[in-house]
Amino acid sequence: MKGLLTEIRQCSVCKPFLPLGANPIISASPKSKIVLASQAPGKIAHEKSIAWDDPSGRRLRDWLGVDEDTFYNFENFAILPLGFCFPGKGKTGDLPPRPECAPLWHKKVTDHFEADPLYILIGNHSQRYYLNDNLTLTARIKAFESYLPQHFVLPHPSPVNRFWMAKNKWFETDVLPVLQRVVGQRLA
Repeated sequence: MKGLLTEIRQCSVCKPFLPLGANPIISASPKSKIVLASQAPGKIAHEKSIAWDDPSGRRLRDWLGVDEDTFYNFENFAILPLGFCFPGKGKTGDLPPRPECAPLWHKKVTDHFEADPLYILIGNHSQRYYLNDNLTLTARIKAFESYLPQHFVLPHPSPVNRFWMAKNKWFETDVLPVLQRVVGQRLA
């Protein structure tokens, strides 16, 4: 996997379409117990070359019930966004991940996992890619238990989603305790 990750980090397939250029951000180990599949790195991640080192990452770690050391241990968590590079800004947030990235790289990465990791699918883009359904984000998350034990579905932890969080209080009371239990069992 080390050679594959080096190859991915040198990828420039989408470079002509990326406003800040290519900077593929991915982390994984053959022993990764949990795969965090999300949309794409944001601008802060692009600038730091570190995924989830921002307010969204802090919220995600709170949801998972883990500290930074546990989170950034790649034998615990693989970071596998659908797009490895920052796609640019749109009217209401970041643009969708480039369509070339996941089909080009994901299977090559996931074939290297030694065990059967839990895939935490963060946001609509990763859920549509991995689950291939037509449900809304809210409908999927309400039915989160039906995706276990292989997948756990989450909204994006971005502060932009504060309205979704306020409207769906059940997420904190009904979903997050199960998420923390499942994550704890995987990491044990």
